[in-house]
Amino acid sequence: MNKKKKSKIILRVLNKIYPEVPIPLNYKNTFTLLVSVLLSAQCTDVNVNNVTKDIYPKYNKPAHFVKLGRRKIERLIKRIGIFRVKAKSIFYLSKTLVEKYKGKVPNTYAELEQLPGVGHKTASVVMSQGFGFPAFPVDTHIHRLAQRWGLTDGKNVVQTEKDLKAAFPKKYWNRLHLQIIWYGREYCKARDCYGITCKICKSCYPNRKKTCKNKESLNESLRNRQCYC
Repeated sequence: MNKKKKSKIILRVLNKIYPEVPIPLNYKNTFTLLVSVLLSAQCTDVNVNNVTKDIYPKYNKPAHFVKLGRRKIERLIKRIGIFRVKAKSIFYLSKTLVEKYKGKVPNTYAELEQLPGVGHKTASVVMSQGFGFPAFPVDTHIHRLAQRWGLTDGKNVVQTEKDLKAAFPKKYWNRLHLQIIWYGREYCKARDCYGITCKICKSCYPNRKKTCKNKESLNESLRNRQCYC
């Protein structure tokens, strides 16, 4: 089965299961979306939401976090993994936004990726969910499923993203990346489906008998990026 046929099956299944797709992270504005995505690296969305629900009602602008300073930010997010590294990034990106962008989050990849702690994946999420720009953010969930479903053999984030963008029309990208994340968490789990039991895997590979093993090179690549975000 070629990629075109697979992509049609995937779209059909995901649209049926997720006609309305929820956004996993809670936020108040584009800035808090940026902060939440940065916090979500090596951390569950549930944990991030539990922490930020007590932060965002009071602190939701770059100026707020600049005034707080690194140590107070650390105390606020200490329940989140690598919180000191993330607190440093949040402080300095907030400082940059205040000094260079008048407290506004820029709406280009180039500017976003120049902010402390912000990589291409984080920038893609903000461009997609914050500004409505067509984007296809790739995290470990999406990479794993793209390999299982035969949509990519990419060894890095760039190649996987390129292959997924080629496989699906641009108008579906923003919605689709969220649908894939939810599907991976609920139906095609890393240690459950193994590429042979969920509806999409069985439809794309009806004759697959052995479990699908994902390449580990992307995970290593992601870990070597700052917060792999």
